[in-house]
Amino acid sequence: MDLKSKTQDIKSFITVADCGSFTQAAILLNTHPAKVSRSVARLEQTLDVTLFIRSTRRVELTEEGLVFLSHARTGLNALLQGEEALNSIKGAPKGKLRVDAASPFLFHQVIPHVEDFARAYPGITLELISNENIVDLIEKKTDVAIRIGKLNDSNLHAKRLGTSTLHLVASPRYLAKHGQPSCEADLNKHILIGFADAPRLNQWCLREQMTIKPAISASNGEAIRQLALNGNGIALLSRFMIQQDIKNQRLEEVLPGAIMSPNPREEVNAVYYKHSAVSPRVGAFLEFFTQRFAL
Repeated sequence: MDLKSKTQDIKSFITVADCGSFTQAAILLNTHPAKVSRSVARLEQTLDVTLFIRSTRRVELTEEGLVFLSHARTGLNALLQGEEALNSIKGAPKGKLRVDAASPFLFHQVIPHVEDFARAYPGITLELISNENIVDLIEKKTDVAIRIGKLNDSNLHAKRLGTSTLHLVASPRYLAKHGQPSCEADLNKHILIGFADAPRLNQWCLREQMTIKPAISASNGEAIRQLALNGNGIALLSRFMIQQDIKNQRLEEVLPGAIMSPNPREEVNAVYYKHSAVSPRVGAFLEFFTQRFAL
């Protein structure tokens, strides 16, 4: 069996282990379940072990499968990095680069520079994925993710991109109708916009932390920004997504200085799995975009 086939078999095994399903693994690998099953069967035959316990309801790793999994990840990462290193010798980085970030960060910080990135690195195919919640990078086949807020995952390498301060904002139309709050206690008399699926983001970092009960909720920051722009209430948003709105007077800052800063929610990091060296594609992305992010 050639190296390419072995690599594909190991990739299939890891993907099934992460998904717990041959069908879901096939979707992520953009192939047929039968092909994934054959890959795993070949690997089991080569290793002379059973890697999975299969039933009609679920797929679970055997003890041997659990032992092999961590080594398979390390080996596959080494092979892929070796391939990328050879490609770099031949020329500029190339291949697919899957980038994950919350939708506001993609809209305001990444997408405006994609055309220039494609011109600088024509061999890299960008795949931009929007997730409002933290994703498992391996499970989602993500090369690099932008995360807002404090990091807790020790399995990730992080490159600090900077901080993006939080601001209370509302539209001039809303404030003309409801008035400017003069102190933090006045916020309870106003219409507050918050997050529907992330209660921790409704804990506003004021001088005395305040947990709001939103009158209007949305599932992501961009939707909250649009609600604020359209006069629906007061929102707490990061500078990276509203700085142009404030500059162009589409939004006004409410209670300037009321937000405790710095605070963990203001951290912005790029994260990727720890390797012996950064992938040339990830390195190209970080070098290019960190010079352009306006946090």
